[in-house]
Amino acid sequence: GIDDVGFLKTVVRHLGARYSIDRRRVFAVGMSNGGMMAYRLACEAAEVFSGIMAVAGTDNTAACPEGPAVPVLHVHALDDDHVLFEGGMGPGVIDPDAVNDFTSVPDTIARCVRRDRAFGATRRVVDVEGATCDRHPARPGGAPGQLCVTESGGHSWPGGTKPRGGTEPSQAIRATDVMWDFFSAR
Repeated sequence: GIDDVGFLKTVVRHLGARYSIDRRRVFAVGMSNGGMMAYRLACEAAEVFSGIMAVAGTDNTAACPEGPAVPVLHVHALDDDHVLFEGGMGPGVIDPDAVNDFTSVPDTIARCVRRDRAFGATRRVVDVEGATCDRHPARPGGAPGQLCVTESGGHSWPGGTKPRGGTEPSQAIRATDVMWDFFSAR
């Protein structure tokens, strides 16, 4: 019964009243459950957020009202053992009774392409050993989407230094740099 979306909208409003911020450049970024929250914000607070980035967390919103298109950057490892790439919960989930089954990465991206009016065809923007990034350009009135996939790294932040569950993060890309490039283009 807690209004997480309302709380985060209030945080942005309070920061905007206190500091000089460019409200056209407010982004939500999260990993795992935080990535899932970023998807909720894109759905339920699209008027506040200019884009989102989700790392290792898929779009599990039940429904999304029609609203402004929101650019989406998604980063996911093929070997994520928590939020499985092809959907479902992996063996790394600590409390499987506390969560629902997770949407697959391909289904998450397909939802974003439809909702945000992006082209289904992609353009490869990163192709390095161990990782690729494919961009769905925006249609008129829409927003782009981008999916970056690492071959390894498990349930972690690519380019990070903190192992999770004994798995080292992928070093094929630095998710922070990919995020900066994606949001800078907005």
